[in-house]
Amino acid sequence: MSTTDAVGTLLLAARQNDPASTAPFQLVDENGELTQAGHDLGVDLELAKNLHTDMVLARRLDHEALALQRQGELHLWIMAWGQEAAQVGSIRALRRTDHVFPSYREHAVLLCRGISPADILRQWRGATHSGWNPEDSHVHINSLVLGTQTLHATGYAAGVRLDRSDEVVMTYFGDGAASQGDVNEALNWAAAGTLPVVFFCQNNQWAISTPTVTQMRTLLHIRAAGFGVAGYHVDGNDALAVHAVTQHAIARVRAGEGPALIEAQTYRLAGHSSSDDPTRYRTDDELVGWQAKDPVTRLERLLRNAGVSERHFSDLEVQADAFAVEVREQCKLVHGDDLAVVFEHTYAEPHPVMQSELAQHLARHDRTVG
Repeated sequence: MSTTDAVGTLLLAARQNDPASTAPFQLVDENGELTQAGHDLGVDLELAKNLHTDMVLARRLDHEALALQRQGELHLWIMAWGQEAAQVGSIRALRRTDHVFPSYREHAVLLCRGISPADILRQWRGATHSGWNPEDSHVHINSLVLGTQTLHATGYAAGVRLDRSDEVVMTYFGDGAASQGDVNEALNWAAAGTLPVVFFCQNNQWAISTPTVTQMRTLLHIRAAGFGVAGYHVDGNDALAVHAVTQHAIARVRAGEGPALIEAQTYRLAGHSSSDDPTRYRTDDELVGWQAKDPVTRLERLLRNAGVSERHFSDLEVQADAFAVEVREQCKLVHGDDLAVVFEHTYAEPHPVMQSELAQHLARHDRTVG
């Protein structure tokens, strides 16, 4: 053996091989049947019915909002079809007082925290920069800058630690955002400070038109260990599995054992936004494959297999129809404030140029937003 080969052999001991991936945790399969883990843990049918209701209403909001955008009532809409289980299962595992930092696609999360359709749609109608008061719902405003909410969540979690509270902070982001520096900094700071924050990644397989396999060589739940963060891998289209895994992770974080990251494997059935055409970058076969894993259909099958009465489904259909009417009515009642308020917040002290521009603006007749 040459000297070079001998040195190479010795140095192999210093190499860190890629760790193995953990299979996504699953309680209910695509056909609505319990997996072995589902049989072992059992299913809370009342919880399953509630999660199913949350998901159906969230999807109806999506359908109505996209229709409103096509009618010119909204300037833009970010769809979340297919990701309802990931959102509903996780948010329902938190306490109402736990603070949440969303990105811009967490409509189901917002609904579960009691935020009205009008407040959800207000921003997308162009009437205001945000739609709700975070103090009321303990949900921060939408973060449109990719990944920035993870740093906000980490900073808030540092405050929670200083307050000696047992509150847990949850932040949502996508697989594309995981490549942002902000997210990696947040993971590092959260781990270094043993902060009470759960990073919830909805891996919907596409960062707009870039697939996950192109974005990263190592799955995110594996990368978490490199930061010193506990990583979890779950089937994001299985609402009960998401709830169970999130509940487990939250209990650990709340007990002071440090931050956690949950990677939920899901799929964005629609485009990235109302401006996107997903047929330009993904195949029909791929879409059909994921439609078979539809989270709403899966949970409905479980409930029907378990003998839940038809009354639940018929009542829910009536509720969803009434909710759709409410969404449309609330949207059209949203109107923006006079743009003069912008001038009030540009400078701390009066500024002569701004005062002149304000006077010109006040002379206009079309001064409102939305």
